[in-house]
Amino acid sequence: MKSFSNNKEGPNSPFLSPNWTLSQCLLSSIYLNFINTLLTFTYIYFLIIKTSIFTSSPQSLRERKKERIMEVEEEVSRWEGYADWRNKAAVKGRHGGMLAASFTLVVEILENLAYLANASNLVLYLREYMHLSPSKSANDVTNFMGTAFLLALLGGFLSDAFFSTYVIFLISASIEFLGLIILTIQARTPSLMPPTCDGPTCESVSGSKAAMLFVGLYLVALGVGGIKGSLPSHGAEQFDESTPKGRKQRSTYFNYFVFCLACGALVAVTFVVWLEDNKGWEWGFGVSTIAIFVSILIFLSGSKFYRNKIPCGSPLTTILKVLLAASVKSCSSGSPSNAVVNLAISPSNHLKEVTESGELEKPRQQEPVPPPQTQLTNSLRFLNRAAEEKPDHKLLECTIQQVEDVKIVLKMLPIFACTIMLNCCLAQLSTFSVQQAASMNTKIGSLKIPPASLPVFPVVFIMILAPIYDHLIIPFARKTTKTETGVTHLQRIGVGLVLSILAMAVAALVEIKRKGVAKDAGLLDSKETLPITFLWIALQYLFLGSADLFTLAGLLEYFFTEAPASMRSLATSLSWASLAMGYYLSSVIVSIVNSITGSSGNRPWLRGERINRYKLDYFYWLMCVLSAANFLHYLFWAMRYKYRSTGSRS
Repeated sequence: MKSFSNNKEGPNSPFLSPNWTLSQCLLSSIYLNFINTLLTFTYIYFLIIKTSIFTSSPQSLRERKKERIMEVEEEVSRWEGYADWRNKAAVKGRHGGMLAASFTLVVEILENLAYLANASNLVLYLREYMHLSPSKSANDVTNFMGTAFLLALLGGFLSDAFFSTYVIFLISASIEFLGLIILTIQARTPSLMPPTCDGPTCESVSGSKAAMLFVGLYLVALGVGGIKGSLPSHGAEQFDESTPKGRKQRSTYFNYFVFCLACGALVAVTFVVWLEDNKGWEWGFGVSTIAIFVSILIFLSGSKFYRNKIPCGSPLTTILKVLLAASVKSCSSGSPSNAVVNLAISPSNHLKEVTESGELEKPRQQEPVPPPQTQLTNSLRFLNRAAEEKPDHKLLECTIQQVEDVKIVLKMLPIFACTIMLNCCLAQLSTFSVQQAASMNTKIGSLKIPPASLPVFPVVFIMILAPIYDHLIIPFARKTTKTETGVTHLQRIGVGLVLSILAMAVAALVEIKRKGVAKDAGLLDSKETLPITFLWIALQYLFLGSADLFTLAGLLEYFFTEAPASMRSLATSLSWASLAMGYYLSSVIVSIVNSITGSSGNRPWLRGERINRYKLDYFYWLMCVLSAANFLHYLFWAMRYKYRSTGSRS
């Protein structure tokens, strides 16, 4: 084949070499044409894509726009500060609401059944089966119940500081379940019980058997405390407090929470107590074990509906830091501060919450009630030093919000203290009132009611009054007062305190009548049944049951709504701590009364073989006077209290 050495383009042609053959030239030409065609098709393809985006696909644009809108709406509809059980953001319409709270109400019925089924009759188990002395049995039961309610503070603290109420309930219920299993095994196994009585002497439980008994009891107490400290707050957290509807639903929830307490107690003091007395204690413990296990399953079944408050850190750390910072600055300052520094609203004075990444946290829009504090208030001014001056140490640095939160907690403590006396009156229902009824005719027709079942009266009264209060009294009060709550939290607590005064007065009058019947029948020193029906005792149960409904529900709602968001579970637990302290105070008052009245050789009011010789009417009058003084003390603080939550403030 000839060479193209004579080509006109010469040896410097960029495409053809002077020595190329014809086949090489053809291949080169084909390659260049292929590249040119590929570039052309690429240009046409991108041109088509561009045209389809701007002209031929309005549907795809709408779909993309719709997806973007849905993403924005989902972002807006999230509950700020809440997560679901998978620790993902809680979403409005999917998490929270009355449906989610209803699971906690059912759980409370079963939980209170499991607790009261044993607590209400435990003194008999310790005396008859563990062979403890009557005084030892009574003290152990008092310690058990007091410890259980005081441990509610631990449950509330852990819920606020480190875990959610959801997690604390599951842990606490599991602990109570374990304790009940131990008690059931011991009650069912004769070798784990003390030997039966041989004649008049009985060997009391001791050693490893006693250890097993008290380990089981106090595991139950620990579990009960954790549940009481977490479950009410968990249910109340399901409602949107930024709307009137949510606040009204939350108020209804607390009313029915007390109603469910009563439902569980009704089954406990009737059916389960009958099982324990007639079938054996292994049946009673077994029913309690099954009840708490079913409550865990029901609670878990509502997991996908719950919104769980994200823990905000230790509230006790905040309280101690503010108190310590204020004390240190007061001691180090030369002259005391008599006026509050007028702080200008500047970036340095604004409340700033910093996230772990160092960015300022956006203010919450979902729960704007109450608004964040940007200026120190005039109340409890000695605490203002914690935020006014530069701290001596970085650990003592406090924000204005932290100082104001501590002020709120300190203002609630006098209200809490005033409710202890009411619970002291309630303690009489399980002591002297039962002994009074045991001396009276306990028959209703042909049915004989055991004195241990007398708590059924306040329970039934609460179950009747709770729906009436929520569906009749509150709507009427809202229309009359033109306010959202109708009856404020402190008014409701005050009504309960007044009812406790009336209850003690009624108890004194009933005791006067009972002793009068005993005197007229010549039965003051006899064990015979008095010819008077025990239904007279039901009158004081009526008043005290009503007082419990008003005060307990009011306290739970008051502490939850008024406490800072980071301390709500701990504050709500104060309601149960008040109950425990009331039981302890009752024992102290009885001891003091006997010590004073028994001096100089006189007979103590509340000591002796026969209750007919007790001066129980004097004791009830004393409790009435103390309750009246306590009510005046309560009025002093309640009239000066300023609500911070919108629902209460209205």
